[in-house]
Amino acid sequence: MNYLERYGWLGLVRLARDYLYTKLFVSAQVRLVRLPAYIRGRACIDFGASLTTGVGVRLDAFSTPEKVVMHFGNNVQLNDYVHIAAIEHVEIGDHTLIASRVYISDHNHGCYSGVDVNSTPHIHPMHRPLIAKPVKIGRNIWIGENVCILPGVVIGDGSIVGAGSVVTKNVQAGSIVAGNPAKLIRLFDDISGQWVKV
Repeated sequence: MNYLERYGWLGLVRLARDYLYTKLFVSAQVRLVRLPAYIRGRACIDFGASLTTGVGVRLDAFSTPEKVVMHFGNNVQLNDYVHIAAIEHVEIGDHTLIASRVYISDHNHGCYSGVDVNSTPHIHPMHRPLIAKPVKIGRNIWIGENVCILPGVVIGDGSIVGAGSVVTKNVQAGSIVAGNPAKLIRLFDDISGQWVKV
């Protein structure tokens, strides 16, 4: 199947527009960013090589002083309406596939463990301090639709996060987690070459 049959004339025009935008305004090493895209704090993002995004992707990276706080490995794919927010450190490893409507953040408005007079219900959430914990997503990860990954989470290489999951704790390498909060449901057994129920 050629490109014309696959996308049609209008689709090809959109693809050409998105390709030019990517190379001229995002990074020459990025494969394709489909418009509309919302990228804030571009200087704080390491896009890696061959990043591909769907439409409506939102990347928010902020740091004072300005430094890279969002890192993409090579050949990462973000599908439609993925939102990633970083103020300290979000890292996504090589060959990771992220489905649509996924939210990943390394920070929160306020501190809710222990005593913090600036995080009480009497203070507007926008005026509460931003509390950050790094997020690290390994290599060869598959993150399903509508997943939420919260601050401080590490997801080990080769793992799968089921659709609709809320990940609040670390995920060991070679595992499948699902649910709210996400729980371990399968592990990959290298000896048998199978995903085994836990």
